[in-house]
Amino acid sequence: MRTWCQHMAVWATLGSLLLVGSATSSRAGEPTDKVRETVDAALAILADEALKAPERTQERRAKIRQAVLQRFGFEEMSRRSLGIHWQKLTPQERQEFVQLFTDLLERSYIEKIEGYSGNPKNIRYTKETIDKDGYASVRSGVVNQRDMNVDIEYRLLQRDGNWEAYDIVIEGVSLVNNYRTQFNKIIQEGSYANLLKQMKLKLEQEKAGTGTKN
Repeated sequence: MRTWCQHMAVWATLGSLLLVGSATSSRAGEPTDKVRETVDAALAILADEALKAPERTQERRAKIRQAVLQRFGFEEMSRRSLGIHWQKLTPQERQEFVQLFTDLLERSYIEKIEGYSGNPKNIRYTKETIDKDGYASVRSGVVNQRDMNVDIEYRLLQRDGNWEAYDIVIEGVSLVNNYRTQFNKIIQEGSYANLLKQMKLKLEQEKAGTGTKN
């Protein structure tokens, strides 16, 4: 499961990159504004000293979910990550997969950003594009803790009046494409049931590592 863990690490890396500081932009439309609002909300939660107390862990994580994870379209991420295999699933199976995939991504993301302790740096939004079909791309440059610039592209879809990220591209590497390649390999070499088994095992390991079951 080494490759599986590597892909979870890619997602976790996003947590630290999203939260390295306040955002600036010379020109911005609604998609960029929504991404910025998400970053600012997460920073505010992490800066709240009262929420850092161990006994308020559940409350802190609930606030992070409410503020940050609403920006992610997990159903769309799930569909794209499964690729052709999504079409073969029943509505109930799709619902199960979305919930499991969401739980894994949420846990990895939240644990990563909770551990962030770097000095604030600037995020600069460099380009925004919106097409007539309700898709948008927000490109940004981020200075990480090693003072290296990292290019991040947020791919968003407008749904029910909200802009949801369905893919994140870090230095040209698509999160969704990574998962699709790995999921497809597991299914082809075994079965869809085997993929679910590995995902559930990974989630159990994540829970055991923190000693929580939120």
